[in-house]
Amino acid sequence: MSAVPVASGFAEPVAGAQRAFRALLQALARPGTPQHVAHDAAPPPGLMPATAALLLALTDEETAIWWQRPDMQLAQWLRFFTGAPSAAQAEQAAFAVVTAATAMPNLDCFAPGSATAPEFSTTLLIQVPSLTGGTALEWRGPGIRDLHRVAIDGLPALFWAWWQSNGTAFPQGVDVVFAAGTQIVGLPRTTRVRRLEPV
Repeated sequence: MSAVPVASGFAEPVAGAQRAFRALLQALARPGTPQHVAHDAAPPPGLMPATAALLLALTDEETAIWWQRPDMQLAQWLRFFTGAPSAAQAEQAAFAVVTAATAMPNLDCFAPGSATAPEFSTTLLIQVPSLTGGTALEWRGPGIRDLHRVAIDGLPALFWAWWQSNGTAFPQGVDVVFAAGTQIVGLPRTTRVRRLEPV
């Protein structure tokens, strides 16, 4: 069995997890506003520092993880530190780790929760090359004063059409966190997105 890279965990587990959790709360409370998430050790190959930190902070033995690209070493790394099991199917996951965004599946493949328990939905952690440089869009909704202009890079062409469908059954729906390096941007299901009006 391959050795688990112990150095890839938080140097200070409690403090590191608290910092990552606070950054996530800020990201979801203020959609479109980048937040810094530090991982104080080298993340395992395939994960950006922000993604690794969020997984360490958010998962435990009761939160199943769906890996877009199944990787035994990544699954073992996370299970070693948090006990999180892997989900065989996307709809069984509490968290989904998307490491190749352009090849990701439709959002309707993930658990949307139910009308009475919307919290039992999947949160997607989507790694992208950059939080800028993509198609500029207007984000509106709770936590946004007026609007934000956001341009996430590296998403599939149909992603924003999928997002429109994701909001049609509110309060059901998935939430998304985009990660690029040590930065994250939150996209909760309450956020409405549209293309910029032509000038």
